[in-house]
Amino acid sequence: MYLKQIANDDLAQYAYLVGCQKTGEALLIDPLRDIRPYLEIAQSEELRITAVAETHIHADFVSGAFEFFRLDPSVSLYLSAEGGDFWCSEWALSLPGYRLLQQGSSFKVGNLLVEVLHTPGHTPEHLSFLLTDQGGGADEPFALFSGDFLFVGDAGRPDLLEQAAGLSGTQEDGARALFQSLNRIADLPDHLQVLPGHGAGSSCGKSLGAVPSSTLGYERRFNHAFKLALDGNEDRFLSFILDGQPEPPAYFARMKSLNRAGPVPLGPEVALKEFSASDLQAGLSANSWVTVDTRAVEDALSSHLIGAQFIARNFFSDFAGSFFEPEENLLLVAQSADDAKQMQRALRCIGFDQVVGFVVPETLKELTGTMLRSIPSCPADRLSGDASLDERAVIDVRKATERLQGSLDGSLHFPHARILSTHTEIPEKPLVVHCQSGLRAAGVATFLARQGRTDIHCALGSIRSSPPIHSLAGS
Repeated sequence: MYLKQIANDDLAQYAYLVGCQKTGEALLIDPLRDIRPYLEIAQSEELRITAVAETHIHADFVSGAFEFFRLDPSVSLYLSAEGGDFWCSEWALSLPGYRLLQQGSSFKVGNLLVEVLHTPGHTPEHLSFLLTDQGGGADEPFALFSGDFLFVGDAGRPDLLEQAAGLSGTQEDGARALFQSLNRIADLPDHLQVLPGHGAGSSCGKSLGAVPSSTLGYERRFNHAFKLALDGNEDRFLSFILDGQPEPPAYFARMKSLNRAGPVPLGPEVALKEFSASDLQAGLSANSWVTVDTRAVEDALSSHLIGAQFIARNFFSDFAGSFFEPEENLLLVAQSADDAKQMQRALRCIGFDQVVGFVVPETLKELTGTMLRSIPSCPADRLSGDASLDERAVIDVRKATERLQGSLDGSLHFPHARILSTHTEIPEKPLVVHCQSGLRAAGVATFLARQGRTDIHCALGSIRSSPPIHSLAGS
């Protein structure tokens, strides 16, 4: 048997390639839209991907199952039939390779046996997969592919349908279903490998571990959410699992609908055009794209193209999904053609296909002042005593959980992940935007400038030690 966890660091996401080396067949679990890496790995191991399975309808990336069908219509697609008609993958219903999975279902890929568990909570249709290597002589499973149900150190958040997709009243039902699902796997053996769908950094949970895998026995002993569920106090579990979940990026709602109805076919990957200074001049005059400025935050704020959006490279998908609409044409500020290609692939994974080209930072230096804008920045510790800021509205764009640890007196809370829908509520007065380091603040500041706001300051650095911070937890 061959097993490989394939990580996407930008999304903190794991897909799994599981192969039967005796028959050369392989199963792929929870692939991203860009299926190229999976095909390359399979080919290098002399495996052929004959089956694709999904644990659930994903909210944080475009599923690659559709792309595998486009590539090879003979591929078997193993998708959930649980949760009711609304939670089926509509795009696959009429396909010859579609295989309905329910609690108790099983299927084989070569000599590998996959048994299906219905594990709702994160979503109503969620499945987990038990894997037995019958080709190696095993007669019981050794691994649980737990998707977004059970993570290392955490359990899947049950509030995402309500918080991201706007399905009111679903989070408590989801939490109760999650409680029951965790208890249903309580008797599985300790040695089972837990292979989750995400790791630390994902918005699909609040305290995911950075270790890529675990065992069920370890999680039973040390995973606080799991332990609370097994203690049997459902109300206490609900209170814990629903409290402190991070605000999901705005694009999550669209991903859920897209993956249910059917993704747009992924076009061929072609070389991106490198824009010259004259190209930039023509594009700005036509207002034909938004610049994705990924330079260092200080460089981006001090001089950027009119209408540019700052995107932090280490939070690339989160920022792009929070600040862009899918129909917007995007021009990338990239160090090279290869750098631009990597960004384009990351954008495609979350459904942003309209990349028109890239520009290198050196070209920006050739531009005249009429094409450039700046946003003043100040050290965050000035927020505590600079009288010149007294007439400004202070906009705190951190997560709600961060704000509970302390906030600046009089500041207004507008989490960066929800700014697309809430920015019109920000007062029409001079602004200063802050977060914890300045990255999210710079993202929001440039976003607001794109909406026509002009009098904005961006605070850089930590405010943690500033004396006037007011702790809500202690009030």
